[in-house]
Amino acid sequence: MDMAWTDLGVAIALVLVIEGVMPFLAPASLRRTLATMAAMPDRSLRVVGAVSMMLGLALLYFIR
Repeated sequence: MDMAWTDLGVAIALVLVIEGVMPFLAPASLRRTLATMAAMPDRSLRVVGAVSMMLGLALLYFIR
């Protein structure tokens, strides 16, 4: 059971590192990207989110 909590902690830490790369390296590009996303319709954002989740699950399946 300890391994599961450790894996979860590592996964959350990696998400935070990856999420922080863009604001650190290119804050102006991030602002433009977020403004573009804010203008997108909800349906488009849901499709992008669903595709992203499916790709992440597929990658996780093949890695593990």
